[in-house]
Amino acid sequence: MKFISTDQAPTAIGPYSQALVVNGIIYTSGQIAMNEKGVIVADDIVNQTHQVLKNLFYVLEASNAHFNDVIKTTIYLADMDDFLKMNEVYAHYFGHHKPARSTIAVKTLPRDVLIEVDCIAVANSDYSA
Repeated sequence: MKFISTDQAPTAIGPYSQALVVNGIIYTSGQIAMNEKGVIVADDIVNQTHQVLKNLFYVLEASNAHFNDVIKTTIYLADMDDFLKMNEVYAHYFGHHKPARSTIAVKTLPRDVLIEVDCIAVANSDYSA
């Protein structure tokens, strides 16, 4: 097991890691719309989705992986009315790569953000601890 950490994404706000690599698979913790300084960005779904996916990018990069290595994402939305706008931003980051995905409506999210996303990805062989 290898613990992944990067200062380009926000540090964990609880007793957990940004990501773990186990048996060649990367498991990220949920990322919210917080920048690397711990500040929540914007109050709209478009900008929050951009920040969340940037955070995931940096966590994956620290794991020597990229969005095209992602095999599953889970998206938590505070309001399903934001689905279409979120989906447009998500498509921008993933392009033609279409991992399996679940989108779940939730009552609230940490720090009252609008979106949280976690993912599972295939690790580069150097990181398959």
